[in-house]
Parts: sequence; structure tokens; C-alpha cells
Amino acid sequence: MQRPVTTLFLLTSVDGKITTGATDRLDFDRDFPRIPGVREGLAQYYDIEQTTDLWSLNSGRVQEKMGVNQKETPEKTPVSFVLIDNHHLTEQGIRYFCARSQQFVLVTSNQKHPAFGVTSENLHIILQPKLDLAGALERLNREFGCQRLTIQSGGTLNELFLREKLLDYVDLVVAPVLVGGKDTSTLIDGRSITDPGDLSGLGVLSLESVQQLEGSYLRLRYKVLS
Repeated sequence: MQRPVTTLFLLTSVDGKITTGATDRLDFDRDFPRIPGVREGLAQYYDIEQTTDLWSLNSGRVQEKMGVNQKETPEKTPVSFVLIDNHHLTEQGIRYFCARSQQFVLVTSNQKHPAFGVTSENLHIILQPKLDLAGALERLNREFGCQRLTIQSGGTLNELFLREKLLDYVDLVVAPVLVGGKDTSTLIDGRSITDPGDLSGLGVLSLESVQQLEGSYLRLRYKVLS
């Protein structure tokens, strides 16, 4: 199977959380700028984000949380976006990404998704009976020439990429904060391993680089071995 080289790129706490709590009212982007000792180095993450791949994958749930369904029409960026969504994005959210993206690819299993009511030259819909990540990645490569893809989704979707062996690199910016909370989303959520026979589902990593950033932030880059 030909698919893009994938990199999971996220901002995390030292204890691996990717949000400040177990509700959509809490979010790093909203909360970190208000926390002394954390806000001072936050801009470095966004600077690094601007250097990631020109194809970016996210989920409709994360984007709904970020408020795209209410945002005004943005300026065009050099990035092509892939969103996996069944019911979180509204028609306005779809139009927002059409305006923002070079190419916008929606992956959905919902035959009545609002995207089917939107006409745009750069909107492409991959309709699947059920989510097939490997198949979607293969189509991104074959039909759209996507060769490198940055993944910035939530913990549940990240778990699917991990278990299906679809991650090639992990690139983390670690903020100097501990969040805690067993129900707070982490880098990898989803199904837990409960049987020793399932250990083949682990992601074994090789550290490629460590970069100490300002304000006690770190950047860690790993290659996924298995």
C-alpha cells in the first residue's frame, strides 16, 4: 500500500495530556495563554507548527471544539486539510475549510453530512461504509499526491493510527505543566491493552532529536519502529 509518511504532531503536558481537562470548555489554546509559567513559551509551538507538512489531518470534533462552525471566512493558506467527521461540522464549518485550504478532503461515513450540500472546486469527499484509515491514506496518496501528512487529532483517533500501524514519526512539544485527571484526554486514548498478547499493538519509538526550547519547553522527535 502506498500511503503518505505520517507524523503525529501535538502539544502535550509533561504527563501526556493534550487538553487541560475532561470537558470541551477546557483547551490548551484557550487556557495556556492564561497560565503564568506556561504562556511565556507557548508561541514556540505555533512557530514550529508553521513548519510542518503541507497536508494536515484533524477530526471534526476537535475543530468543532475550536469553534470553526462559528468562525468567519478565513484567508487561504498553503495547507491542504483532511478532516475525519460524521456529525460535528456544520455547513459553515465546511465552507470555512474550503476557504482556508488548498485542497480540502472530508472523510465520512455519513451519507447525509452537510458537506454534500456544499459546492466548491477544492472540496473532495471520501465516503466510506465505516472508517477505514488505511484506505483513506491510500486514496490521499493516489488521488491527491499527498506524500507527507501531519496528524493533529484527538486521543481516540490517534489510538486508531497507532493500533493500525499508520504512524511513522511522533513530534511533540512538551509544555512545562502537569495536568492530571484520569478522564482528561491524552496523546493516545481509545482502547486499552488488557491482555499480554496485545503487546504487539504498542508503538515502539526511537528518539531522533531533543531540543530544549525557551521557558522550559521541550521538543521531542521520534521515529516509530513498530
